[in-house]
Amino acid sequence: MSSFKIALIQLAAGAQKAANLTKARTKVLEAARNGANLIVLPECFNSPYGTQHFANYAEEFHTTVAGGSSESTQALSKMAQDAQVYLIGGSIPERSREGALFNTCTVWDPQGTLVAVHRKIHLFDVNFPGKMVFKESSVLEAGREMTEFATPWGKVGLGICYDMRFPELAMVAARRGCIAMVYPGAFNTTTGPLHWELLVRARAVDNQIFVAACSPARDPEAGYQAWGHSMVVDPYARVIANMEEGEGMVYADVDLKLIEEVRKAVPVYEQRRFDVYPDVAR
Repeated sequence: MSSFKIALIQLAAGAQKAANLTKARTKVLEAARNGANLIVLPECFNSPYGTQHFANYAEEFHTTVAGGSSESTQALSKMAQDAQVYLIGGSIPERSREGALFNTCTVWDPQGTLVAVHRKIHLFDVNFPGKMVFKESSVLEAGREMTEFATPWGKVGLGICYDMRFPELAMVAARRGCIAMVYPGAFNTTTGPLHWELLVRARAVDNQIFVAACSPARDPEAGYQAWGHSMVVDPYARVIANMEEGEGMVYADVDLKLIEEVRKAVPVYEQRRFDVYPDVAR
C-alpha cells in the first residue's frame, strides 16, 4: 500500500474531561468520513495543559487490557473501532501503579486494540527570562523507551512535543525503517513562532521521511497558550498541509513513493560516514 490519508485534529481542551472526549470523538468520526486512514489528536487533548493540571486529570490504565482500562483510553479504543482507523491518541496524563505521573501517547488500531504506548522522553523544562518559565519535571517522570508501531503502510515513530527537539529519536526511527514520525505537541506562543515549523521540517529533511505535528488549538481563556499551526511535511521538507491557531483539521495525502524518490535524488543513506562518526541507531 503506497499511500494513505492522514488527519491532524487541532482541538482546544476545556476543564470538563467528558466534553473534551466527546469533542474528540466527533472530530475523529468526521475525519474518518472524509477518508482519513490515520488520525492524530493533540498533546493533552483530554485536559488543560499545565503542571497544575496533570495530577487532577491523570488516569491509571493497563497496557494488558485490550480496550483500555480508563475513561480516556476506553473512549479512544471506541473511537478507533467505530471510525475503523489507526488513531494516535495525542497524549493524556497517566498515573502509574506506583503513583508516578507521565505524559503518555496511546495508539489504537481499527479494531480498537492498543498497539503502542509512548511516554514523553524529554520533559519541557525551559526558562525564557521575562517571558515564560515552565518545568514539567517538577510533576512528571520521563519515559525511557523509543516507540514505533506497525501499519499497513509501514512503521511509524512517535514523539511528544519537546521530544521533537532531539533529532536522535527520528534518526533511529528512520534507520529502523519508519516511514514517518508523528509528534503530538503543545508548543507555546514563545517557542512556536521560533522553532515549530523549523523543527518539523528539520526532522523530515534529516531523515527523508514524512513528519506530522499535531498541536492543540489556541484558547484565549486558557492559562497556557498553544501555538497551533498543526502541519504535515514531506520527505523533501515541503509543508504539504497546515493551518493557523484555531480549532480545525488538517488533511494530507501521504505518497510513500516520495521517500524512494528523494533518497535516490539525494542518497544520504549511502553516503553517511560511520567510519568518521558513530551511528546513533546502533
